[in-house]
Amino acid sequence: MMMTMEYHNPVLLKETVDGLNIKPDGVYVDVTFGGGGHSKEILRRLGPNGKLFGFDQDEDAWANALPDDRFTLIQENFRYIKRFLRFHGIKQVDGILADLGVSSHQFDVPERGFSTRFDADLDMRMSKKNELDAYKVINEYDETNLRRVFLDYGELKVAPALARTIIEAREKKDINTTDELKLILAKFLPEQFKNKILAQIYQAIRIEVNQEMDVLKEFLEQSLEILKPGGRLSVISYHSLEDRLVKRFMKNGLFEGEPERDFFGNFSVPFKLVGKLIVPDEAEIKLNNRARSAKLRIAEKI
Repeated sequence: MMMTMEYHNPVLLKETVDGLNIKPDGVYVDVTFGGGGHSKEILRRLGPNGKLFGFDQDEDAWANALPDDRFTLIQENFRYIKRFLRFHGIKQVDGILADLGVSSHQFDVPERGFSTRFDADLDMRMSKKNELDAYKVINEYDETNLRRVFLDYGELKVAPALARTIIEAREKKDINTTDELKLILAKFLPEQFKNKILAQIYQAIRIEVNQEMDVLKEFLEQSLEILKPGGRLSVISYHSLEDRLVKRFMKNGLFEGEPERDFFGNFSVPFKLVGKLIVPDEAEIKLNNRARSAKLRIAEKI
């Protein structure tokens, strides 16, 4: 059992929860429960009739479920937010919080294979129920798909060469661990950029394994359906791929293209932005290195 304390500090805690503009008797959702840091703060601001639902697909997080009658933890991926809220009799909510990206806890457990610091089996699944893992991506994807993963999700210019190198290496023997993968890709990891490039490679594989971009799109589209008018969406992202999706969706309710104009030539958009982009200050980054790349955006449903 993993204890709450191993989950570290929630990022931009006050700012993210402030962004929800909490009503004491409202219904809220924390779709990335983790160690429960954001959820505890939401509960602190809710009255006795308020309700909070948490989502987390990671079995390790379930040990942190909060003993509070107002709280329900749903042990599922938040791509199913609408379905599981309906199951609990909830059709509309007052606010939704999402802290995207991998929790410090997941990075700190070596056998999960998320961290560039440890040797581990190629896994990187957020949920053990996932059929697809990093081993399958590295050993079974064809060259075209490997190239797509590294290019689209790692934004790596050397994606074609990475894919080719992996294909050639695995023809001799399977690639089983993160250290074996690092060794095979050593020529792409010059010492001064090693950590940065490795982080991009790991990010690309992790996004593919967990379908993170598809999950995020499905979640954002459903959040629009289940938020009440005046309801708030508060989202922290950690890399440009996520942030671009969140920014575009909050701006015009679409992931690509432009919204339609009405009879008067005005764009019809579903959200209004609340404040500007929020990033952590130096003090928070010093306390919590994970906050370094965090970007918080807040929107209100019109």
